[in-house]
Amino acid sequence: MEDAGSAPQRILTAKAAGLVGCTQCGRVHAPGVTICTRCGAPVSSRDGTSVQRVWAWLFAGLVVYIPANIYPMLRTTLLGQTTESTIFGGVVDLVHHGSYGVAAIVFVASIIIPVAKFIAIAYLALSVERRVSLSAHKRHVLFEVVEFIGRWSMIDVFVVAILSSLVQLDFAAQINPGIAAVSFALSVAFTMISAQSFDPRLIWDADGE
Repeated sequence: MEDAGSAPQRILTAKAAGLVGCTQCGRVHAPGVTICTRCGAPVSSRDGTSVQRVWAWLFAGLVVYIPANIYPMLRTTLLGQTTESTIFGGVVDLVHHGSYGVAAIVFVASIIIPVAKFIAIAYLALSVERRVSLSAHKRHVLFEVVEFIGRWSMIDVFVVAILSSLVQLDFAAQINPGIAAVSFALSVAFTMISAQSFDPRLIWDADGE
């Protein structure tokens, strides 16, 4: 039994044991192997450009997220009169019409989750660069959460696409996507690529150092 005042034991990583794991199939290789003997994928101990690519894709996602909130997401034409709605404006309209549940879903999926993803990915990148103190377990949990919720940010784009395909009644009523729909879709895609560019093995290195 460990003494209550003793320091916690460090986890032995594959890198510390002199082994290299394939990120595609999981096969463990001896040092010096550059091609996985099981799946043929390139093998490297760490991706040295991971953090740089994370920041690049994250910045690109942030840039296109700004017009996604400024420009209209939806253009609705009713009896010849056209109205435009931004993401937040659509949430307000839903609240005014009493659709509180739908408004909450759109607000969380289109505003809360994207902003939280920007913060979480930046926090992960800073933590592996040892600028932010965070335990390895919490960093792994944060990474898994970011990857899981990434796809759900597209719900607003899906709603616009469905409405645009269903409501096309010539002069009576038409719904068309605005330029913000493209910007929002690009923002979600860029942040997903940013999260996937992150090498989670860097978390163990930062924790060990």
